[in-house]
Amino acid sequence: MRDKRQKFIELAESRVNRAIKDIKLIGNLANKNAYEYSEDDAKQIVRALQKELDAAKSRLFGDSGGKDNEFKLGG
Repeated sequence: MRDKRQKFIELAESRVNRAIKDIKLIGNLANKNAYEYSEDDAKQIVRALQKELDAAKSRLFGDSGGKDNEFKLGG
């Protein structure tokens, strides 16, 4: 039982830290000097991230929900 707990802790810390880093990198896309994007593009990105966060939350709290989705702008 302790091995499962330790594995969970290791994976959770690694994956959450990686997700935080990647979200920060997505935030860097807001640099209008380097990139051109529309408000709709930004909304699509935030919607896709929120959808996956909601699906992860559901699974962590006992719901089976959420299928794998790949993000594409304009879709």
